[in-house]
Amino acid sequence: MTAPIPRDIPDLPAVPGPPILLPAPVPASAVVAPVRRPAIAIFRLMTAVAAAGGVALELLLGPPARILSYFSVQAGILLTVVMLLSAARAWRARRALPSAVTGAALLYAVVGALVYHLLLGHTTPPFSMTGAATAPVRWHAQWTALQVLHLLVPTAAVLDWLLLTPAGRLHLRQTAAWLLYPLAYLAFTLIRAAFLPPSDPSRYLYPFLDVTAHGYRSTLANALLLGLAVYALSVLLVALDHTRPTPVRRRV
Repeated sequence: MTAPIPRDIPDLPAVPGPPILLPAPVPASAVVAPVRRPAIAIFRLMTAVAAAGGVALELLLGPPARILSYFSVQAGILLTVVMLLSAARAWRARRALPSAVTGAALLYAVVGALVYHLLLGHTTPPFSMTGAATAPVRWHAQWTALQVLHLLVPTAAVLDWLLLTPAGRLHLRQTAAWLLYPLAYLAFTLIRAAFLPPSDPSRYLYPFLDVTAHGYRSTLANALLLGLAVYALSVLLVALDHTRPTPVRRRV
């Protein structure tokens, strides 16, 4: 026989103290819907137009195969695509692009600008993407294209990051992945030069990567130093991203 079921079930004893809630950090983007940011969308669209204009102007002035082989031109194309997508998302109130993508575009634009202004802007013979033997004349097409790609566009990308993008989105784990493209570009440069005749003036686009002038050992040493500098710059960007104030309260 089974025991009879009691009519009144006694209450369970109360849990002493307030309930303990385990910490479960949830990003704001998961609970706060993004809003339309037309002003930000317009700024990013203008940045994309400037980057595309600089690339297009260089393509009008020089051979496309040579122009498209420059790091800063490829970085300008990447920044154009990223800014167009970011502008569309800000206009339509959609989630922002992954920080790994936007951070990479920012890093490569800044790297191209620093390399030009620190290593190429005052070389002899003067640096020119079209292979001109004389220095670009101020305010002429070649000088304008160089300034757009290496000054105007990188400055706009930095301002977008500092003033229009929430802080703390970049992460240290992303920096190693960001080095894959510069490494691939180095391999592309050396392989490209191997298929061009030694008499071709565009065989080596950057003097510090000229194997004919420096040999493979010095060229790879220069590339290693540049790679370390790029990694240090990427770490610096991540550190600044986590220490700078957030300019906006919602994701854009």
